[in-house]
Amino acid sequence: MIEAAVAWLVSTIGALGYPGITFLMALESSFFPFPSEVVIVPAGYLAQQGQMNLVAVILFGILGSLIGAWVNYAIAVTVGRKALIKWGKWIFLPEEKFIKVEQYLKRHGEIGTFIGRLIPVIRQYISFPAGLAKMPIGRFSFYTGLGAGLWVTILALIGYYVGENQELVQQWSKTAVFWMVVGCGVVVLGYWKIRK
Repeated sequence: MIEAAVAWLVSTIGALGYPGITFLMALESSFFPFPSEVVIVPAGYLAQQGQMNLVAVILFGILGSLIGAWVNYAIAVTVGRKALIKWGKWIFLPEEKFIKVEQYLKRHGEIGTFIGRLIPVIRQYISFPAGLAKMPIGRFSFYTGLGAGLWVTILALIGYYVGENQELVQQWSKTAVFWMVVGCGVVVLGYWKIRK
């Protein structure tokens, strides 16, 4: 069953090509609960097979992440906090989750946008409080692109080296998430000490 699903994902990503990567990563980066692993890992595997270019996979993955983040940012700027809290549940953003992400951004500032892109669940929603806070779009895009770029690169490399082995993909992905969370903690601590 899993092997059939993986084969379908690989063939689908191969058929959609780079525009498909951009579109699917834009979905993942917006408010749809869609895991980036099912897009970038198969694309990395296709790069290893010579059917795609690894650098292009990473670049189009980052572009898609930025587009999705810009959509969320624009929604936040346009509708405002009250509307997001009231209607957020319709875009998979219940009030409790929104408040948690908002408090996270307030505590960590701009560095929170970069780190937020690396943490599951927060990744999709960090753009909303950034938009509400009217973070300058250039800075928002820079930190979002940096965080998304790191995550997309890791996933593409996992797909490139172990894409055909689902057990190793899951194992390496979990290890990557663990070390990224640890790394984020170190970055936040260092950033806090520098600011202090």
